[in-house]
Amino acid sequence: MHETPDDLDRLQQLLDRSYDAGGAHLREVITPERRLRAEALVGALRGMRLLVLATVTRDGRPISGPVDGFFFRGSFWFGSSPDSLRFRHIAERPWVSATHLPGEELSVSVHGRAVPIDVNAPEHAAFRQTLLDEYAPRYGPEWERMLDAGAAYARIDAHRMFTFSMPADEPERSG
Repeated sequence: MHETPDDLDRLQQLLDRSYDAGGAHLREVITPERRLRAEALVGALRGMRLLVLATVTRDGRPISGPVDGFFFRGSFWFGSSPDSLRFRHIAERPWVSATHLPGEELSVSVHGRAVPIDVNAPEHAAFRQTLLDEYAPRYGPEWERMLDAGAAYARIDAHRMFTFSMPADEPERSG
């Protein structure tokens, strides 16, 4: 776990604010007992987690696609090629939405602003190490060279985040 007590407090406040601003339908589906607290969320999101990331085209059309996501210091971080369509969108229109949905039992959705980060900057050394810990054993030293060659990464500064957790044996409610 990379989160500090302040990170967990900030994350819990975000989760509470987001839930409080949700509408009636959201509260029918995401009942209080189906919400994850910050500590449980951090535990559920260890390692690389696939996200479906949505960006916006110049004419307002959403485009979504998969990215490798990491939950680090209470925020989602993701990467792509610096010349990818998604990073061109982010440069002009940084508002994004992302969802981690491994199955019916867990969902995390976030809406906010993508902030490009330099993984080689000293202030991001811990995140860089997280990437290396995940990918170097899988892909070898070539992966670190690719990272050094200029892979693009961004952090989502969330304005809203919603969690849903339902044990597999809990019956679903219509909603």
